[in-house]
Amino acid sequence: MLLAVDCGNTHIVLGLFQGEVLVRSWRISTEGNKTEDEYLAMLQVLLSQDALSLSEIEGMIVGSVVPRVTVAFNKMAKKHLRCPAYFVDHSTETEIRVLLDNPREVGADRILNVLAAHRKYGGALIVVDFGTATTFDCVSASGEYLGGAICPGIEIAQQALFSHAAKLANIDLYQPPSVIGKNSADSMRSGILWGYAGQVDCLCRRMKQEMQGDVRVIGTGGLASFIRSFTEEMEVVDTGLTLDGLRMVWDLYKNKISD
Repeated sequence: MLLAVDCGNTHIVLGLFQGEVLVRSWRISTEGNKTEDEYLAMLQVLLSQDALSLSEIEGMIVGSVVPRVTVAFNKMAKKHLRCPAYFVDHSTETEIRVLLDNPREVGADRILNVLAAHRKYGGALIVVDFGTATTFDCVSASGEYLGGAICPGIEIAQQALFSHAAKLANIDLYQPPSVIGKNSADSMRSGILWGYAGQVDCLCRRMKQEMQGDVRVIGTGGLASFIRSFTEEMEVVDTGLTLDGLRMVWDLYKNKISD
């Protein structure tokens, strides 16, 4: 089986594939100070919950935006898993052509998202990923990565509001009874949820105008399913998009990777 690892600034998502089928997935907190041995112990615990073992992992692919975690997983692969491993970065070539001023600036997760979205849905697309940052990535019908936008993520915005406003308490996010809040907590919920929905809709509409033609909007990331009900532009939610992109890159490179 293939172990796919999507490492973001806040969470690491691990997926175990049998061929093209995602057998199991887990989401854990990103901790840059963990060693390869600690990540190994964590992986063993997760696998054991489904009566799986390390010996069943035949390959590993990692897409990471956290250099220290990348190093730890690289050491883990060499020291403990002893299986072929591939780490996605700006030099990874796929059918997606990156049309940016400096392709090195593009995070691995963004390329993986547009690769998977383009293969699965086709046509011109905007992929909105709700992670630590909310990213908007545009891909043409012919597979050109056109660029996008980066905004503070929903949870980051919520934490900033709580940290810098003395009279505002931290809140759980859920839909308030009305857009016009009748108390501080509901006012914050309204501002965060409807405000971010408006951000998504506004940016997507403006991007569609620049891209022209028929453009679909695909949402992914941990909060995509929740935010979808607040937006008008998001058509599809595919929370496994990044893991699918990792599997697709593995299929492209597995015959070129040595143990």
